[in-house]
Amino acid sequence: MDEIWRWSNLGLAFAVELAGLAIFAWWGWSSGGSTVLRIVLAVGLPAIGIVVWGQFAAPTANYGNPAVTAIVKIAFFGLAGLALWALDHHVLATAFVLVVAANFVIIRVGGITVPTAQG
Repeated sequence: MDEIWRWSNLGLAFAVELAGLAIFAWWGWSSGGSTVLRIVLAVGLPAIGIVVWGQFAAPTANYGNPAVTAIVKIAFFGLAGLALWALDHHVLATAFVLVVAANFVIIRVGGITVPTAQG
């Protein structure tokens, strides 16, 4: 049962990370004026999010330490929540941020560790 709980929460953490990227793409598409700008924003914003996450917040991050990782995660999910809010999806934005926060607390308080390539 502990393994199911662990993997469910890690799976949820990954799902909200992907949802954050999708939200950035959605906001970028909705915010751009011309079709070219819409495409650039819809592709570029998630790409920037992937690079920043990979460098500072991923389990195998090159430049992450606990403080920087926390700041990047708060910024990433906070901006995704704000993007949903800006898209006039206030209930969805609130639910997204609450799910992210609950998942983060469960992982930290529960001592759930993220598996890495080394073990």
